Amino acid sequence: MAGPTTAERGERQQESSGPPLVRRLGPRRLRLIVVLALAAVLLGAATVWLLYGSQWLRVEKVSVSGTEVLTPEQVREAAGVPVGGPLISVDTDAIEARLRRKLPRIDTVDVVRSWPHGIGLKVTERSPVLVAKKGGNFVEVDDEGVRFATVSTPPKSIPTLELALSPTASSAVGLRRFGEDRLIREAVRVAGDIPAAVARDTQVVKVRSYDDISLELTGGRTVAWGSGEKGTAKARTLTALMKAASGARHFDVSVPTAPASAGS
Repeated sequence: MAGPTTAERGERQQESSGPPLVRRLGPRRLRLIVVLALAAVLLGAATVWLLYGSQWLRVEKVSVSGTEVLTPEQVREAAGVPVGGPLISVDTDAIEARLRRKLPRIDTVDVVRSWPHGIGLKVTERSPVLVAKKGGNFVEVDDEGVRFATVSTPPKSIPTLELALSPTASSAVGLRRFGEDRLIREAVRVAGDIPAAVARDTQVVKVRSYDDISLELTGGRTVAWGSGEKGTAKARTLTALMKAASGARHFDVSVPTAPASAGS
């Protein structure tokens, strides 16, 4: 059988010439890929311009929700949202940090983008469980022991925290060991464990030392609570003790298994 002629070999060589990609894909498929790549580039450029360069997706409104004591205007001013700037470039983390720093009353805050023109600020304020006297004002303390706001008038039905640390050596050692912040947290812990019926009558939570915390109730009644430990047991014991000795004026639940009452 005769081999290929010279002309046939030249024809095959001509067909196999050209760039490898063109040989594999073919001209039509290559043109389609180029067109799609250009379209992707143009779409990306248009998206960047829409988000950053156009006037369509700009911050026009800042809404505030969840405020109780604070006003929406106070929150907006402290947030410092760049009104008029691109919505996509708003630094939500920086706004959250700024709000917590400038408004300690805020416990949590959620900054959300509301497309196409808004920023939403959803705040949760701290609630006081105790107030501490400071000069002629009152410092509100939340359930974590955070002193977050100074007010001229104390909120109603919130007990006053009184740090009455005695000058004895043991108290001085206790203060150095635990620190004032820890003692305040213990007072908060006690306030959270007081039975609801007793909490309504509690006027003062007095801290003399870590394990010497007492309550002053309406009608001149007092409760020796001790430390913040075993709070649930102490609350249960106090409820039963006050029912059993309803005419007493002084109650001691510092050792909940051995309570005592006195006075009439």
